[in-house]
Amino acid sequence: MTRPGQLSVEAHQVLSSGQFAPADRSARNLPSLRARTKAAIAPAVERVLRATGVTTRDITINGVPCMEVSPPERTAPWPILYGFGGGFIQGSPFEELTITAPLCAMTGARLIVPDYRLAPEHPWPAAVEDGYAVYRKLAERRFAIVGESAGGNLALVLMQRARAEGLALPGAVALLSPWCDLSNPGDSLTFNDGRDPSLSARGSRQAVRHYVGANPVAHPDISPINGMFDADFPPFVITTGTRDLHLSQAVQLSQVLRDSGVPVDLQVWDGLWHVFEFYDHLPEARHSIRQIAAHLQSNMNR
Repeated sequence: MTRPGQLSVEAHQVLSSGQFAPADRSARNLPSLRARTKAAIAPAVERVLRATGVTTRDITINGVPCMEVSPPERTAPWPILYGFGGGFIQGSPFEELTITAPLCAMTGARLIVPDYRLAPEHPWPAAVEDGYAVYRKLAERRFAIVGESAGGNLALVLMQRARAEGLALPGAVALLSPWCDLSNPGDSLTFNDGRDPSLSARGSRQAVRHYVGANPVAHPDISPINGMFDADFPPFVITTGTRDLHLSQAVQLSQVLRDSGVPVDLQVWDGLWHVFEFYDHLPEARHSIRQIAAHLQSNMNR
């Protein structure tokens, strides 16, 4: 469904700021870009940690470093496996706290965020190998899975691999602007380029080259929209916005899932952009995370 309504003042301020996504994700510029992005988000991370009261600690699961995010009072017996975004070339569990901290507080669940290896230093399948090592451990009990952008891709790949190998699937799924087809199809890559303040078509294509290399981009472990889904997959909620560079992918994935018999709630937010939930000061971001939390709780507590 499309979320109607007038954009908040805060959303208008983002769109009018002129601070749109940097285009250069070249290998030469990546170290600087990673450092600048992490420094820029630090004040917001400190703000959400104070506001939510969640705590974090570094842990290791099956040899993979992870961040554990815990609520002030754990009320959910099930954990959430969370995949962070950044095109598989940047990002970290720390930067994702503007989403994971409020989601943790709202659900009362512990979140596990693998600090998977990044390309081009560690191209595909390094991120999948790291994520699946953690997935195997969490699949020993009931759990949920959430992923944003590249982390949504990772969540889908992990579930498809688990299905093929006979491991348990999660009880509920939430994907925020999932980047599920690295061939980057669809109208939105054209009409939202320059309208999406968080991502550019050039930057997305650069990330593909770093992550995929000479491997076939259509491989289901790279573009999981091409993988296998069936009615045994858990209920999904997928969020996106009309300015999202990858809006088309969210729509296409929703249709593939529905055609496979999977329950899907597609939430398209009018006037918003790629992973707008990352912007903690937006009322729309808080509303969307509340709805994601409600989706997880209603399906996990059955």
